[in-house]
Amino acid sequence: MNYRDFFTRERVRSLTVGLLLLGLSMIFQYYSGIYSMDHSSRFVGDLFLSNLPVVNMDMVIINGALFMILLSVVLVIAKPKYLLFAIKAAALFIAIRSFFVVITHLGVYPGQIVPGHSLTDRVYVGLGLEAGYFFSGHTGLPFLMALVFWNRRFWRYLYFILSAVFGVSVLLAHVHYSIDVFAAPFMAYGIFKMAQYLFPKDYELTES
Repeated sequence: MNYRDFFTRERVRSLTVGLLLLGLSMIFQYYSGIYSMDHSSRFVGDLFLSNLPVVNMDMVIINGALFMILLSVVLVIAKPKYLLFAIKAAALFIAIRSFFVVITHLGVYPGQIVPGHSLTDRVYVGLGLEAGYFFSGHTGLPFLMALVFWNRRFWRYLYFILSAVFGVSVLLAHVHYSIDVFAAPFMAYGIFKMAQYLFPKDYELTES
């Protein structure tokens, strides 16, 4: 499907709604991160983190996350039939995760690797990607994208691999509790099913 066929009046309206939802969800994410940091409590014990060495994985966690976001933007632009559903599913993911961040105030685990002061680090922090624990956006978002691009075998497996790599990385850097990582695929799957229910026409377009 090319953009000449894609941009009907109904789809332009749908795209406008999707971009609005995405913008609102990102604003919610930003302020939920601030709220969670201001109300964080003490850290809790974690079986995995207590037995894993602390490894600086900033290159993967920060640069890798920004690369994945850029890749996803390019991919949905190149494959417009996924555009509407991907935007709305991502908005739903960000909004739901932000809600959980607001109600979950776990403290920073000792030894956690924090972002530095490079340009990519500042972009990462500015987007609010470092805030909050439950559930892991690094693990969950690529898992969600794998489900969105399920019919594209290469992209499906690439996103699953990214999800696993990010999951291991955030545990090694101690920037997430293990429950955040292991729960993320289940949360992503639930959000995917919610998006299918809420935006059936957009999902049907991906199947065409």
